[in-house]
Amino acid sequence: MGTQRLEAFTDGVMAIIITIMVLEIKTPHEATPAALLASLPILLTYLLSFVNVGIFWNNHHHMLHASEKVNGAVLWANLLLLFWMSLVPFVIRWIDETGFQPLPTAAYGAVLAMAAVGYMLLERALVACNGPQSKLAAAVGSDRKGLISLALYVAAIALAFVRPWMAIAIYVGVSLAWFVPDRRIENPQP
Repeated sequence: MGTQRLEAFTDGVMAIIITIMVLEIKTPHEATPAALLASLPILLTYLLSFVNVGIFWNNHHHMLHASEKVNGAVLWANLLLLFWMSLVPFVIRWIDETGFQPLPTAAYGAVLAMAAVGYMLLERALVACNGPQSKLAAAVGSDRKGLISLALYVAAIALAFVRPWMAIAIYVGVSLAWFVPDRRIENPQP
């Protein structure tokens, strides 16, 4: 089976996730700069989450374009990725309601870490489906960047219980490292 239906389905789910995230943001109750300033932390959390969903979507797009076919294992791995991505609106709402407490901040990292695991499993499933000589297999190699990102997420989860702001700084750092699409899969060699 080709990759088009999987890509279209994923595009739709990602669009819904982004829409739900913005709908969960409470508007200020007053028309003052102070009220808007009070909303700044959740707006910045939304921005970080929007960027993270966008990064996963962007790299997913390039990964599917470097693949020729999908199978059942790929479909299930994709669903795992989407499951964890769909929890992003929940954790940013929890962070908003609790004011960046340790557990919600750690939960945000856990959701991102599990989405990264889902992405890696999807990547491996696609490589297995398309073969070790495929464009995708040649492009991703050992995926050291993905493994380092996952390790940073795990460290940030633990750090959230000590200094939540440091965990958030790590989440931002990982996002910045992935902000430019993964060049290995953006332009795979034939």
